Amino acid sequence: MTVGVYNHTGQVVTDLDRSKRFYQEVFGFRPWYEITPNDELTAKLSCLTPPLGVTASYLVLDGFVLELMHLSAPGASAPYRPRTMNEPGLTHLSISVDDVRATAAKAVEYGGCVIEESDVGLALFIRDPDGQLLELLPVTYRDRLPPKP
Repeated sequence: MTVGVYNHTGQVVTDLDRSKRFYQEVFGFRPWYEITPNDELTAKLSCLTPPLGVTASYLVLDGFVLELMHLSAPGASAPYRPRTMNEPGLTHLSISVDDVRATAAKAVEYGGCVIEESDVGLALFIRDPDGQLLELLPVTYRDRLPPKP
């Protein structure tokens, strides 16, 4: 049997510096490292057509590694399309915070937006500057979960 080890979760961003500021200032992600991988290899691995001009910046929070990928070549990025929670595939990142409303307000200061209609009193959704859905939960939410295996 093959055993997997978590590596990272990647997302494409339109402004790398803005996205790094957002995740670091709003949630406390810490920078790890940044690379500019070979275009031909990256295009083949990603099943995309070069040129791409990728810069990948890796940020860490509580063991979670987020890869922010910026494609600088003209036409390399697809246009934004808001995703909904019922589409197959990854839907959102969930982050526990000390104060959900204060974090949501800070997210707006750094280019995000609050999805007010999602507010259930205990939790709500926001979008990062590129539209990525983020669920904000109170830190106490984790206290009620069963122990991790």
